[in-house]
Amino acid sequence: MASPMQSSILPANADSLAQALEAVNPNESISLLYHILEDTSSSSEALRIKEQTISKLSDLLTQEKKAEELRSLLTQLRPFFSLIPKAKTAKIVRGIIDAVAKIPGTSELQISLCKEMVEWTRAEKRTFLRQRVEAKLAALLMESQEYSEALNLLSSLIKEVRRLDDKLLLVDIDLLESKLHFSLRNLPKAKAALTAARTAANAIYVPPAQQGTIDLQSGILHAEEKDYKTAYSYFFEAFEAFNALEDPRAVFSLKYMLLCKIMVHQADDVAGIISSKAGLHYLGPDLDAMKAVADAHSKRSLKFFETALRNYKAQLEEDPIVHRHLSSLYGTLMEQNLCRLIEPYSRVEIAHVAEMIELPFDHVEKKLSQMILDKKFAGTLDQGAGCLIIFDDPKTDAIFPATLETMSNIGKVVDSLYIRSARIMA
Repeated sequence: MASPMQSSILPANADSLAQALEAVNPNESISLLYHILEDTSSSSEALRIKEQTISKLSDLLTQEKKAEELRSLLTQLRPFFSLIPKAKTAKIVRGIIDAVAKIPGTSELQISLCKEMVEWTRAEKRTFLRQRVEAKLAALLMESQEYSEALNLLSSLIKEVRRLDDKLLLVDIDLLESKLHFSLRNLPKAKAALTAARTAANAIYVPPAQQGTIDLQSGILHAEEKDYKTAYSYFFEAFEAFNALEDPRAVFSLKYMLLCKIMVHQADDVAGIISSKAGLHYLGPDLDAMKAVADAHSKRSLKFFETALRNYKAQLEEDPIVHRHLSSLYGTLMEQNLCRLIEPYSRVEIAHVAEMIELPFDHVEKKLSQMILDKKFAGTLDQGAGCLIIFDDPKTDAIFPATLETMSNIGKVVDSLYIRSARIMA
């Protein structure tokens, strides 16, 4: 791609910047901003104007969705970075990487850009910036499901950052490690990494957004352990933090709060939370999906449940956290419905049960077989006749526990007599 820095140079001053920003056409603004960056002046005023120019230029390129130009801008700015403090360089580099992230469909480009910047920072010995770019790269690799590469990168990065005792970065990396282990279904390591993040966070001031992220991850891990009440309180804390910051993650925290209510069989509370002042602000498909699930749960209707899953596939099935818990809830709901339907029978056709529950025959047959193996009820499947045979619950004979108790008491008496005889003989 040809560099846009090819025409007449504009002096790096406030008038040139104002002229560039006043241009009606965004492409013309972009071109003029590039010309300002071409100015070779290195006075403090010129450097300050160039920093502002870079900020405005990255905003315009993001607005115009020119991801490749943002990438080439970062390469073209390398000589400029040698003229400004390292902290400002770090701010500009991270700002441009974040700008690329705002453009949809640029995951591969972001990974490639981060790898380039890691190589450059390593060559320039900019450790502070390299560690932050590596943390960003690990997050991108995790999103792309490149788990082993992300884990290898994090393992070496954590050791290095712990040596330097950079607590703020350590919180970010430990949180990322927790999410990565959770994605790999390694809960003990996910909890250990989260505990490490909390320990580091307790030693410093943590920005509200980061604290909200810690609470959100805590809620997810507690929910995974079926401790929905504790999970709800963490999701509530995360929601309050994100809501105050107008962070888009607030709606996910609220969604998971509603999920916890449904999982502890308090589905009736869902409508109240949604109609609260905070809930009304986030009305949309995510909350509608949870309301539909709550209604299906309240009515104990598998048909309504399946309708909700169909109508809100993106919000329920494509969210791995919600999907995992709703799969468990669906199984429980189906078992309760089947137990209620087969209760009056000693022998019943599976096809009739499937018709009553309004689910496919194969689905019902498989679930009944699983319930028998799990000892949810006593029975057997006669597949030749297509029937379910239900046995009466076998009554336990009271004589066996009584005999065991008697034998245990005799044992205690014998032990007591042995101790007494030992004392007499001593």
